[in-house]
Amino acid sequence: MIFGRILALAATDPVRTMVQALALARTDLAELAARHAPHFTNAVAALPDDDEAGEDAIEEADLRAFLVEHGAKGADEERWLAAILARRSLEPNHLWQDMGFHDRGELNTMFRRHFPTLVAMNSGDMKWKKFFYRQLCEREGLMLCKSPNCEVCDDVEVCFGEEAGDPLSTLSRLARGG
Repeated sequence: MIFGRILALAATDPVRTMVQALALARTDLAELAARHAPHFTNAVAALPDDDEAGEDAIEEADLRAFLVEHGAKGADEERWLAAILARRSLEPNHLWQDMGFHDRGELNTMFRRHFPTLVAMNSGDMKWKKFFYRQLCEREGLMLCKSPNCEVCDDVEVCFGEEAGDPLSTLSRLARGG
């Protein structure tokens, strides 16, 4: 289900190909679709052979490596999700929206299954993008936050507040008049 939603959102990207939107090579997308979302195999097969993911953002490789490091089994699915999460984390919405999920609960279910050590590390249920960047900064010895801990910070709501909203797939459909 999760890969079907991810591919569905990437397939509707008006600017980028699925390869570019998800930072996966065409061969990886073909294998992912064959295993988990066969209704997308034709769409992936129609992608140009020379389609490339594009240049990584400055933090993308570090985030991808961090996610792979915390994968549950070292499976292809976790490697694919690490690339997808690193690329989709660059988008402006809540991560669950940028992944094509219906709500944050679906995102958390994916993390529990594929990245359980990250769920344990994020015991306060910080918003995932904030959590990722905080972890990356701490690894580099950088102080991201203006307070030494969350309990005394004025921005607690920004990091831990509700993540309500419509799924991007719904918003996309409405924008197309559907």
